[in-house]
Amino acid sequence: MTIKDVVELRLVNQQLTSTKFTKPAEIVEWFGATQSQLYEGGKWAIGLRLPGSTDKDIERAIADRKIVRTWPMRGTLHFVAARDVRWILKLLTPRVAKRNATYHKHVGLDEHIFNKSREIVVKTLEGEKQVTRPALYKALNDAGISTKGLRGLFIISFLAHEGLICFGPRVGKQQTLVLLDEWLAKTKIIEGDEAITEIAKRYFTSHGPATIADFTWWTGLTVKEANIGIDTIKNDFESFEVDGKTYWFKSAGNTKSSNSAFLLPAYDEYTVGYTDRSAIVNPDFSKHPNYGFGGILNPVIVINGQVLGTWKKEIKKSELIIKPSYFEEIRKDEILDTTKRYAKFLGYPEASLLG
Repeated sequence: MTIKDVVELRLVNQQLTSTKFTKPAEIVEWFGATQSQLYEGGKWAIGLRLPGSTDKDIERAIADRKIVRTWPMRGTLHFVAARDVRWILKLLTPRVAKRNATYHKHVGLDEHIFNKSREIVVKTLEGEKQVTRPALYKALNDAGISTKGLRGLFIISFLAHEGLICFGPRVGKQQTLVLLDEWLAKTKIIEGDEAITEIAKRYFTSHGPATIADFTWWTGLTVKEANIGIDTIKNDFESFEVDGKTYWFKSAGNTKSSNSAFLLPAYDEYTVGYTDRSAIVNPDFSKHPNYGFGGILNPVIVINGQVLGTWKKEIKKSELIIKPSYFEEIRKDEILDTTKRYAKFLGYPEASLLG
């Protein structure tokens, strides 16, 4: 096995070169969670793995309560399948809350304020109300709880970590917040080693081949906890060593694929799902002005598994324009198909490709 094998296996397991799923919730459940720090990009990350799907399909899955946007890990927004939300929050958010305690103290948030905030939020949202973030901030401010600076964000993310609230559907361009227990039906909550085993199974199946260091980065679990997961699932998974690193994965059958190109959003699981991105990003490209941290802060162009550029979208007079910026020379026709796919996803007949 080589690094090239790692990349080919990841393309398949990440559902990029082919997919066996037809619904947004199936993709999200396969991964365990998919990052959605940027809402529009998070929807495209799901859509590009579902050929023929549209932005409206992802919005419908959110409105139909099939997938939920919340803060399940690393203090970062993700989409999570509805039936996984509660157990993943219970498993992964305690460490985030502990880490955030220092920030809370710095901005003057304490247990008393969180308790009062909880009361105000419940009063504002109960009865299945769907309230935008600015409106919820106003309710808090009117009750004497300042949301200036990062205080508002820390308050709602703290309450989301507890499982009190989550994001609901959009009103115009604003996503709303809802009470999680009113929004979602009751679901089974697995805990302890069983939950660790399940998240390990999801991660190494969807992201593999990956290392334990990758897994601890993605989940925020300790190495000890990660090893519990590996020890439990290892009989159903395979491993190999490359350059002194052990990679775990689930066999995906045929991993050979034709030349493939993708316009990935920023923070896509293919880039952000690993602490070590050297298999997909040439370190020489880090000098490029559009590179971004680790090749993940900007939407990227991926060809044959390698990050070879970045891209931006622009809309002028109802026309979609894609502006690529290449790290090395690339033929324009290599990304035509993925550009057309993105246009259809957003509901445009086609996209103009500049550069």
